[in-house]
Amino acid sequence: MHRSLPQHIAIILDGNGRWAKNRNLPRIQGHVIGAQRVKEIVTYCAKIGLPALTLFAFSTENWRRSKTEVAFLMRLLRRYIRGERENILNNNIVLRILGNQQSLPPIVADELADIVHVSQKNSGMKLNFALAYGGRDEIIRAARKLASSCQEGSLTPAGINEETFAEALDTVELPDPDLLIRTSGEKRISNFLLWQMAYTEMYYTDTLWPDFSVDHLEKAIEDFFRRDRRFGKVGEDFDGK
Repeated sequence: MHRSLPQHIAIILDGNGRWAKNRNLPRIQGHVIGAQRVKEIVTYCAKIGLPALTLFAFSTENWRRSKTEVAFLMRLLRRYIRGERENILNNNIVLRILGNQQSLPPIVADELADIVHVSQKNSGMKLNFALAYGGRDEIIRAARKLASSCQEGSLTPAGINEETFAEALDTVELPDPDLLIRTSGEKRISNFLLWQMAYTEMYYTDTLWPDFSVDHLEKAIEDFFRRDRRFGKVGEDFDGK
């Protein structure tokens, strides 16, 4: 990649269940292979110097899945974090978690908190896992923070603007995503980073997440390079008519 990379790529990891179903395998096998794909993509992104990568791994709506599947996903998450601890530290990755962490099982939350804390000494790619995350939930939590600040007197309603609101979000100190990738052919954002994606370029692919390789990622980035990003402004060739 010889051109300037996007500052922030967000990916909705979709299609693990369908990948398994297409192969007459249990759904959990799709999640296992999907976790392996996460490792590959994260390692590659850190290697090429991507500043920030956010992965939508578990939504607030995913709690509605069967207890068996949710329990397996939590165990898989814990296993992934344990297994990737050395990789995260050796690749200079800074890990952070987006979402309502209080809703996660303590055994998972504690494991995450430990690696998040240790990785803060790193200075490379910011890797953000969206877990127990929902865009509306994030906005509500941010609004409550600002309301509390107003009650305490450290902020006035007139002082609430885009900047102060963004500082109350989980993504504070992160640039808004330049590129959103969603796998599996679905063409919606599914309550993901609703505030932050005001001007994000969308890239949808039919490839299921367990099949999404580095080659697919490079194709998405190449497509991003071809976009004309105007952020609400008009192109230079606009003649005023």
